[in-house]
Amino acid sequence: MNLKMVFNTLGNIMKTEALLLLVPLSVALMYGEKLSVMAFAVTIAIALFVGFAMTIFTRSANRIIYAKEGFAIVALAWIFMSAVGAIPFVINGDIPFYVDAFFETVSGFTTTGASIIPNVELLSKSSLIWRSFTHWVGGMGVLVFVMALLPSISDRSIHIMRAEMPGPVVGKLVPRAKDTAKILYLIYIVMTLAEVVLLSLGEMDLFESFFHAFGTAGTGGFGMKADGLVSYSPYSQWVIAIFMLLFGVNFNLYYLILIRRAKAALKSTELWAYIAIVLTCAVLICANIRALYPTLSDTVRHAFFQVMTLVSTSGYSTADFNLWPEFSKGILFLLLFVGGCAGSTAGGLKISRVLLLFKVIGREIKQSLHPRSVNAVRLEGKTVEEKTASGVCVYFAVYILCIFATFILLSLDSATPGFETNFTASVTCFNNVGPGFAKVGPMGGFSFYSPFSKVILSFTMLFGRLEIYPLLLAFFPATWTKRCK
Repeated sequence: MNLKMVFNTLGNIMKTEALLLLVPLSVALMYGEKLSVMAFAVTIAIALFVGFAMTIFTRSANRIIYAKEGFAIVALAWIFMSAVGAIPFVINGDIPFYVDAFFETVSGFTTTGASIIPNVELLSKSSLIWRSFTHWVGGMGVLVFVMALLPSISDRSIHIMRAEMPGPVVGKLVPRAKDTAKILYLIYIVMTLAEVVLLSLGEMDLFESFFHAFGTAGTGGFGMKADGLVSYSPYSQWVIAIFMLLFGVNFNLYYLILIRRAKAALKSTELWAYIAIVLTCAVLICANIRALYPTLSDTVRHAFFQVMTLVSTSGYSTADFNLWPEFSKGILFLLLFVGGCAGSTAGGLKISRVLLLFKVIGREIKQSLHPRSVNAVRLEGKTVEEKTASGVCVYFAVYILCIFATFILLSLDSATPGFETNFTASVTCFNNVGPGFAKVGPMGGFSFYSPFSKVILSFTMLFGRLEIYPLLLAFFPATWTKRCK
């Protein structure tokens, strides 16, 4: 393990977080929030001190990053970023207890959107924008952001992208991983600004437009009103719903469109499966909830929005689906697992994994009927390597075990709120969705959980966002020994 390189990179990440904290600091200065100005200034000073200390003592580090270092950097970076990012909430008093602030910050960076704040409307403007901005940074990836900025990162940093970017397979769009990171963020920024402009054309002011665009882009879902998006106009809800759909698409496809290979992008099996799942579920729910709303347009809007918010793992809400019929709730519950496309900002299993799992099941059934037959698994017109197919199956098994482990640990809480709440809290936090059912539904929250359960759920969100292995390997002693290769 190249420890110097690991801590040198973490030092640069701390410096980057100090830079990111200038955004809420600027908002605090703009709105005259003196306590928040001090809170963010102190946190910036802490981040810079830690960052410079780490980089000064490791400046002689070898710049090469291997897979092992990539996993360690990603896991520690997300923990460090969340730990430091929670400090301003405690100093300015918006979230007085550090465990609560840590939960909220992890929920932000992992783009989960689960919240422990009972009345979000009491928060300062700077705290609101920091919560939403963590969604935006975490959506594409903290380390991908750093790679796009820093010249010191080795081109073998593709190992970082593979450890951090969601989905079963991550590759380069162009020969250098650093240039790939820049392309991804350029597309990300342009799409975010497009949403800001469209939201500003409605009833939202510029602050609200940026706030909700950050949350949509990162598929996070933190709200600035107690009722979520219920009080906003149908226009704003449709804009957010459409952008949730767009940010749930693999960003590689947008790159193909940019280089005039739209036909190749439109041949994506995952893309059409994603659209088919969204439309089918929306139509089924529409038929089921039609009697609950006065007009067909309202029914279509609420059905499409709730389907989109869960399949993209954004977590926004325009209705309390806890009150919907069991059939609709059943569909929405299944969507908690599915997620968006690989290479998008969405969480969940990912459409590509779901497709691969069904294809592997189909192959096993065929081989049971015809033992001597050879049936290759194909996806996107290519034969999937056996290693990739088995890797997806193993990931799914570990994924289920992690959710069950979280559920069992939550059940130890003396103030346990019940089976449905604990189970859906485990599922929604691991899949980085945000709302679940019962007490953690769209109009509820996570404030009633004990500090022990909040810590468990915080690490559950990290495990889900980093797709298990980086965080798991970071806790293995063998990862840190020189003998491990």
